[in-house]
Amino acid sequence: MKKFLILCIVLFVSGILYKYPEYLKKPFGLHIESNKNLIQGKAGVLIDENSGKILYAKNANERLYPASTTKILTALIALEKANENDPIRIGNEVMLRESGESSAGLKPGQVLPFKVLLRAMLLPSGNDAARAIAVYIAKKDNNQPNMTSEAALDYFSKLMNAKAKQIGATHSHFVNPHGLHNPNHYSTAEDLAKIAREARKFKEFREIVSEEVYKDSSETFYNRNELVNRSSQHYFDGADGIKTGFTDEAGHCLVSSASKNGKKLIAVVLHSSKENVWNDSTAMLEYGFQEKYAKK
Repeated sequence: MKKFLILCIVLFVSGILYKYPEYLKKPFGLHIESNKNLIQGKAGVLIDENSGKILYAKNANERLYPASTTKILTALIALEKANENDPIRIGNEVMLRESGESSAGLKPGQVLPFKVLLRAMLLPSGNDAARAIAVYIAKKDNNQPNMTSEAALDYFSKLMNAKAKQIGATHSHFVNPHGLHNPNHYSTAEDLAKIAREARKFKEFREIVSEEVYKDSSETFYNRNELVNRSSQHYFDGADGIKTGFTDEAGHCLVSSASKNGKKLIAVVLHSSKENVWNDSTAMLEYGFQEKYAKK
């Protein structure tokens, strides 16, 4: 009789699950692939910053172009190897620009503190600042102050790939510090989330990427991330970073972060559109802050 009763229960539950398969997802926590239509971008991932747990994923390991979100890794390496007040003299590396690329307007001969140069790279997304940082770090790390700019940039790309591998971003390969298109320069949404999580361990990095604008006696830099801009229609309450990116090949990309009620999230969107990149990021962050997950 007991066995018969158990069999009836099993058959009854099986029938319910067959008819309503969505119940399979609910009792066992967040089903990360259950809502791929949450975002329009080609790939995306949402992680809990504290634990690193993936809360949502869409094509998270698909190889795509990261554009200027690359600069998160550049900043991470630089923060490990330089002090915020190190004076950095701008060299001819800032003349290696391509037509139409983003620039902070740096000029050879300028001397800027490292912390200002970081802002020039992360807020207005200056490729010139990324090159200046990369060259400075390469010469310092290799103890070769007379390296050419080209040799230094090549050296820095090796540092980037070594660091990515070290933190588990193993589906990526980098050939420059700024993210301009190169077929051999690629990453994934999950890898970029890992890189961003590592970079956010630095207080200086967290402070910079949350700034709407930076001003001092000689420089003014505006943050391109509309999620942190209170006057933007895309402002997201709680947003505190991180980095935009765009090339024709990469589409519109965004690595974002937000904090609410002690919960910290990092979202990555790759190959979205100009408008949807904000909507995609907001959708993932709102998804992560839903009450049933916020209590975990």
